[in-house]
Amino acid sequence: MKQLSFLGFLCLAFCLLCACSKEESLISNSRTNSLANDFDGSISYNPQEDWSGGDVYKEYTENAFIQVSDEATSTFSIDADGASYSNTRRFILDDKQLPPAGAVRTEEMINYFQLDYPFDAREGHTIALNGEVSGCPWNEDHKLIRIGIKGQPIPEAELPPSNFVFLIDVSGSMSSNDKLDLLKRGFKTFVDDGLRSQDRVAIVTYAGSAGVVLESTSGNRKSEIKTAINKLGSGGSTAGAEGIITAYEIAEENFIEGGNNRIIIGTDGDFNVGPSSRDELVELIEEKREKGVYITVLGVGRGNLNDYNLEQIANNGNGTYEYIDSEEQLQKVFVYEASKFFTVAKDVKVQVEFDEQNVQAYRLIGYENRLLNEEDFEDDTKDAGEIGAGQNITALYEIVPQDNLDKNAPTFTIDFRYKHPAISSSIPLTLDIFDNETPFEQATDFMQFTASVAGFSMLLIDSEYKGDTKYNSVLDWLDEVNLSDPHGFKEELREVVKAAKRL
Repeated sequence: MKQLSFLGFLCLAFCLLCACSKEESLISNSRTNSLANDFDGSISYNPQEDWSGGDVYKEYTENAFIQVSDEATSTFSIDADGASYSNTRRFILDDKQLPPAGAVRTEEMINYFQLDYPFDAREGHTIALNGEVSGCPWNEDHKLIRIGIKGQPIPEAELPPSNFVFLIDVSGSMSSNDKLDLLKRGFKTFVDDGLRSQDRVAIVTYAGSAGVVLESTSGNRKSEIKTAINKLGSGGSTAGAEGIITAYEIAEENFIEGGNNRIIIGTDGDFNVGPSSRDELVELIEEKREKGVYITVLGVGRGNLNDYNLEQIANNGNGTYEYIDSEEQLQKVFVYEASKFFTVAKDVKVQVEFDEQNVQAYRLIGYENRLLNEEDFEDDTKDAGEIGAGQNITALYEIVPQDNLDKNAPTFTIDFRYKHPAISSSIPLTLDIFDNETPFEQATDFMQFTASVAGFSMLLIDSEYKGDTKYNSVLDWLDEVNLSDPHGFKEELREVVKAAKRL
């Protein structure tokens, strides 16, 4: 049986704190905890990971309403991951069961979907902003704020050259068709449809030890690259630490200045601790992150999926986390949205200061493990999330408004900070949002769709904040949405909601 992940120190340290009593609750200090994620924030943790059929998830307590009189400022890092939705879909459609609460992260449920936000950026910026206020569909006394961010689209012909390292888990637990075989098909799809002659690919595997299957190879040698992928087989235990060190070494050896330098990890997340200490591994990942090597984490399989570890790897390595459950998901990640591999903005932070004259209380929906201290906002050494070319990110706040509204001034001014990929100092941006007292039914399709996904997420975890939300409500809200859906993912959401309703 495999041992704990090389980044499983996060789980290990947490479990050691709880070993004295499995029933004892562990509540983090509201502004000092950094044990379980890379962002200090106000998070109350479930004292045990959720081991669902062998899978490992971390369950976070939902963000509660905060009185503006107590704390007027809310700060968080963006989250560009999409793993939670595809994994949730797998539970509902394939396994015919509702997902464990720890598998449902509302921000990832929303950000899975491409919304085609307009890119109307100010000169020199690589992100564009949009937002709105509307009624709240699940509580008529409340309102919703939608904050939208769009990464600069880059035409394929103008994308910089890439230095890819495929780091593939070939240990014994990866032998099933929904793990290594699925990943092999995905990587070959990427080679066929996404790899250009100016790109390079190396392949590193790890089982009992790490091995270099393919040295960094030109993208015009696709047949050779696919032959190397075809030869991959599973067996043995897992030396994940050695694998990641080797992958970083190769990425650095072939580093492309001004290019896209990225490790793509494919695994079920069930690594060994390996020869390095947890502190050495964290230092390694953070050091490479600062040198411009990014990470994309692809989780696969069920039965021993360590979802928690995979999310943390992505968080610590300037990366994103996707869950691969099907051939169609392979197409989404490797073909339809491959431009997201190209980072256009890093360390993207959002800060909202609420005016007590307009707002009594507020609640950030999701982003529980992405909260930041107020002072982190202007601290350029504080890590935050990345956004890829053409990618969109959404955040929702539910607010309790005051009775009187001043329509002559912006209801909300939202501050942002981000960095260009090759620059270490952040750039400020602001977004003014006006409350025109728009009913939810008259809000934009963007608002109606993202609120529908948030409502669905709250139903899945039986949120105490779900208000009047029912599965039929979510379906009704989705019926009013008319957004571009070239690959049918938004339409499929309706089928997922209907299937969840029957469970």
